[in-house]
Amino acid sequence: MTTFSFPLLLALAVTLWSFNVFASTEYHEQLFLQPLPQSSLLASFNFRSNTSQQSFDNQHFQYFPRALGQILQYANAKELHLRFTTGRWDAESWGPRPWGGSKEGGTGVELWAWIDASDDDEAFAKWITLTQSLSGLFCASLNFVDSTRTTRPVVSFEPTGNHRNAEGLHLLHGTLPGEVVCTENLTPFLKLLPCKGKAGISTLFDGHKLFDAAWQSMSVDMRPMCNSEDDCVIQIEQTVDMVLDIERSKRPRANPIPRPLANEFLACDTSKPYNSEDSCYPLEKTTDDAWSMSEVFGRTLNGVCPLTGPDGTNEHSVCLRVPHEKQVFISEGSREVKKEDGFTRCFNLAPGQPFDLSIPEQAVNTPVPLEDPILNAERTIVGHGQERGGMRIIFGNPSNTTAVDFILFESLPWFLRPYIHTLQATITGRDGITTDIPASDLVTSTFYRPAIDRERGTQLEIALSVPAASTVTLTYDFEKAILRYTEYPPDANRGFNVAPAVIRILNTADSAPVYIRSTSLLLPLPTPDFSMPYNVIILTSTVIALAFGTVFNILVRRVVSVDEAAALGAQTLKGRILGKLVAIRDKVRSKGTKVD
Repeated sequence: MTTFSFPLLLALAVTLWSFNVFASTEYHEQLFLQPLPQSSLLASFNFRSNTSQQSFDNQHFQYFPRALGQILQYANAKELHLRFTTGRWDAESWGPRPWGGSKEGGTGVELWAWIDASDDDEAFAKWITLTQSLSGLFCASLNFVDSTRTTRPVVSFEPTGNHRNAEGLHLLHGTLPGEVVCTENLTPFLKLLPCKGKAGISTLFDGHKLFDAAWQSMSVDMRPMCNSEDDCVIQIEQTVDMVLDIERSKRPRANPIPRPLANEFLACDTSKPYNSEDSCYPLEKTTDDAWSMSEVFGRTLNGVCPLTGPDGTNEHSVCLRVPHEKQVFISEGSREVKKEDGFTRCFNLAPGQPFDLSIPEQAVNTPVPLEDPILNAERTIVGHGQERGGMRIIFGNPSNTTAVDFILFESLPWFLRPYIHTLQATITGRDGITTDIPASDLVTSTFYRPAIDRERGTQLEIALSVPAASTVTLTYDFEKAILRYTEYPPDANRGFNVAPAVIRILNTADSAPVYIRSTSLLLPLPTPDFSMPYNVIILTSTVIALAFGTVFNILVRRVVSVDEAAALGAQTLKGRILGKLVAIRDKVRSKGTKVD
């Protein structure tokens, strides 16, 4: 029996949808659910709509969001890919990434687009217009994507759409690894959907659940799909992928902080010799956790979006990947369809009725197979000191028979200055022996664009191969620049964000691209003691105040004797008034003395 991994099922769904891409204007949405090890649940939401090129050019928007369409037309962007990502995908426990990593971005915000322009300067001007407009639309800090955070990849990205005239297209790529993704970005995302979270699978979106996930990614993709020169549609696809902790999600909102269980409620392995009243070794569970959509997402699915079909129905709106022998309870009015792979079942929802599915606690008889990732990647900063450092990137090929060819794309900030001549490689074979080899033996091609201080960052694209059952380690040295004191942020001692590396796998059986993104890095830079300028300011201000006060007294005040002061005082109006008062006082006192 042939088995399919969950990412492959997603790719198959995309292929099935692409058969209808040149049909009339249409809208589809689908939800995939798959339990993962360690009490995790992968939920993948996909929304796709098409509109004709003629309607798009005439601004006759139906399913395509008008706010985004007008921005793309004004910036002359022919293809757009936007990503909001938080967390880290645990490939060792969860297997390959959903959608082959093509819907995933680096930590923070990542954006790349193909812009139609006559030259590079015009393309960059339209790029700035695009980023600033998207910044306002999605309530993000995309307006900070300036020339220092913009690169022009050469071989790392390819258009996913069919462009009629690709000669004048310019690819620009920008990242904000320090951007915090939150509910402010989810709300504009929902407003782009035709049903806007009021019906269909988008009703499951809850900011408290979504941003409490261990990993989540939101993506927006716009591309043209042309069957011929006169038959083109504009396609927009929105995807939300998240990995939820089932036990954590089932906690009621009134009890956000988990309370420790009492000893009598703990499941302990009493066969351990060190088991006692105050020592408990967790008992390994032989059953899967019970869960339901209403518990995990905090609400039920509110029917189907009426725009998904002519009769308001959408076949296979929700799909679940669990063994067929498992019990799954669904709401009345829905219909279950099991696939031939033995693990996938889909559900046809009834229009206008809420939908919920629940899985009771059951024994684990046939676990869902998880494929090994095509490539494992890890990137860290090594070295010590505030002046220099190094980058170490480890690539592991789990396959025992096939080598992996890929492209490594590095977008480094200008204040991190790499020394490409120090690029070295070591390879560790299946026998565990590590060998130093020239980097040129693994690297087939290199594209390097050096940085210019405060104008652009470093762009590095390397095409290399990792042999089967081997681990390759690349290292290179870099130098840290010293910034001006006005360029340091308020939290400079936290470090400066370095964008994740993008890895594009080349030799894949699937036509869809496969991407891997490493985690972002924190780069410590030489940071001055910002308390010293304040001390200098205070001391300088004190000295200036004392000197100014002394000089001012010398210039304004006159030094006279006591007699001169009395004479000067008598001549003034104040002195005469005081004199009259003294005379009146003396006269009163003298009259009082005569009476006595």
